Amino acid sequence: QVQLVESGGGLVQPGGSLRLSCAASGSIFSIYVMGWYRQAPGKQRELVAAITSGGSTNYADSVKGRFTISRDNAKNTVDLQMNSLKPEDTAVYYCNAHLVSSMDYWGKGTLVTVSS
Repeated sequence: QVQLVESGGGLVQPGGSLRLSCAASGSIFSIYVMGWYRQAPGKQRELVAAITSGGSTNYADSVKGRFTISRDNAKNTVDLQMNSLKPEDTAVYYCNAHLVSSMDYWGKGTLVTVSS
């Protein structure tokens, strides 16, 4: 079992920045990949960024150059720094932990609203 708790969402103006954090607890030794997904109203959940335990990263094309994912294995946290935010980045952002057993765990989500 892995528990994930997100924080850092909120309302920001276009062009602004936000930093999301996710803290993992439980069977953290079995986590291979941690990532952030998002789901906008009426759309499917999509991968935003992911990072392996070794530090390899993967980003959605839509956020490359604007978002940065980082992971602290000692603190069991994964952060998403979001810069140059656009209205189309508005969504509920979910933290994900993908285990070596291929099981997935999800946080409850945090809302990011980009609006003037």
